[in-house]
Amino acid sequence: MSPFQFHIRPTTVDDVDALLQLVRDLATYEKEPESAKATPELFRENIFEKGYAHALLAFQGTPEDPGVPLGMALYFFNFSTWTGRPGLFLEDLFVKPEARNKGIGKALFGELAKVALEKNCGRLDWSVLTWNEPSIAFYEKGLSAKRMDGWMGMRLTDEGIQNLTRFALVAN
Repeated sequence: MSPFQFHIRPTTVDDVDALLQLVRDLATYEKEPESAKATPELFRENIFEKGYAHALLAFQGTPEDPGVPLGMALYFFNFSTWTGRPGLFLEDLFVKPEARNKGIGKALFGELAKVALEKNCGRLDWSVLTWNEPSIAFYEKGLSAKRMDGWMGMRLTDEGIQNLTRFALVAN
C-alpha cells in the first residue's frame, strides 16, 4: 500500500466552489450549517478581486495529479500596535473528518508559517470553540500553541455594525 499523498497550494479563482464546500462542511461540523451564508460571488469578489482574505487548499494526490480537496486554511493580515508588525489571523482551518490524522492540519500550519515569515508577521492568531476539545488538544500538544487566557472574543454583525454609525462624527 502506498503512503497517503497530499499537497497544498494557494487557492485560485477556479477553486471557489471547492473552498465554499469546505466552509460549508466546517459550518456543519461546528453545528451551525445555517450560518454559512457565503456565496461563490462573494468569495470571488472579496478573496480574489479585493484581496481581503487568502486561502490554502490541501488536495489528495500530487500537484501533477490532484485529487479531491481535503482541507483548507483561510487567513488574512492584521496589524499589532505592540510589535509594530503585521500579524496573520487564521479565520478558519478545516480538514475533512476522513482525512484527519494524516498530517494535513500540521502541513497547513507549516504553509501558514511560511507566509507569516515571508510577510515578517509577529503573530499567528486564531480562535477555537471551547467545546472543540480535539482541535484544542492538537493546537496545544501538536503545535505547542498557548491559550490566550484573559481574552474574550467580541463580535458585532450586520445590524450591530449599522447601529455603530450613530456614534460617527459625520452621518452617512
